[in-house]
Amino acid sequence: MLPRKNEMADIPNDAPAMTAAVRPSVLSLVIKEKAALYSAYMPFLKQGGIFVPTNKNYNLGDEIYLILTLLDDPNKYPIAGKVAWVTPSTAGNNKSQGIGVHFPGDDSGTRIKQRIEELLGSALRSTRITHTL
Repeated sequence: MLPRKNEMADIPNDAPAMTAAVRPSVLSLVIKEKAALYSAYMPFLKQGGIFVPTNKNYNLGDEIYLILTLLDDPNKYPIAGKVAWVTPSTAGNNKSQGIGVHFPGDDSGTRIKQRIEELLGSALRSTRITHTL
């Protein structure tokens, strides 16, 4: 029986809340050239990060699962990170739309940061323009 107008249905206080689990977005990024890696790497983030071109809209703090392939390395690096940077489609200065994914503060994040810095070597000291700063 439905409640009458102006009458509340009885809902127990201990009824479980109906919430949907939010799954992280899954993205894939293949970087084939050292110059592209330099432009995408975000060393100014505490654990490091990488810029991922995408047309999809994200918010800061969104969870992202990224599969990263670097240059000639046969390994695919899985990264469970968070959005720390957003470049919207309306950005000026010919900046590509996309997001910066902050690497996690665990061993996997440390390993990918070290691997990228190993691949970039002395290029890290360059002042060339990047996708972020």
